[in-house]
Amino acid sequence: MAVETDVLDELRRLRTRIPRLTGSLAATVDGLVLAHDAPDTEPEGLAALTAAALGVAHRMTDAAVRGDFRELLVRGSGGYVATYAAGATAVLTLLAEDRVNVGRLHLEGRRSGARIADLVATHVGPGTGRHADRPAPAEHLAAAPPATARPIGTLPVRTPQRPTHQPRPQTGS
Repeated sequence: MAVETDVLDELRRLRTRIPRLTGSLAATVDGLVLAHDAPDTEPEGLAALTAAALGVAHRMTDAAVRGDFRELLVRGSGGYVATYAAGATAVLTLLAEDRVNVGRLHLEGRRSGARIADLVATHVGPGTGRHADRPAPAEHLAAAPPATARPIGTLPVRTPQRPTHQPRPQTGS
């Protein structure tokens, strides 16, 4: 079974668990749609905006020294847009009415994000994202990313360079 089908099943189950949920989308962190259940919404555009917001959210958590990105909540006059990390390579975005139970939205969004992360992890391989329709080789799953790697979709941070030599103190005349 392809990852898209499994993720779509999870998105549909999520809609039954959260009253007033109007849509959901799972995407890669670089903005490619994995699956969506969001009527009246253009999924590719929402996935691209999610990737952009994710990049900013990563920068904010880094700048504020708050650890790894977990979730992002935006409230508009017509409702909520909530984005949850789904592992290192995917993200879950939920659309909800203004009267949604935000606690329930967070609880179920976090749980679904973890499930989607597991589904994506079992299908990672040379054809990641929309084309991940075969299980990943065991050696690929066991390999951990290097500690200096940054997640896809985040912006690089420029750090000032230190001079290679120390200037000599000036002597007074």
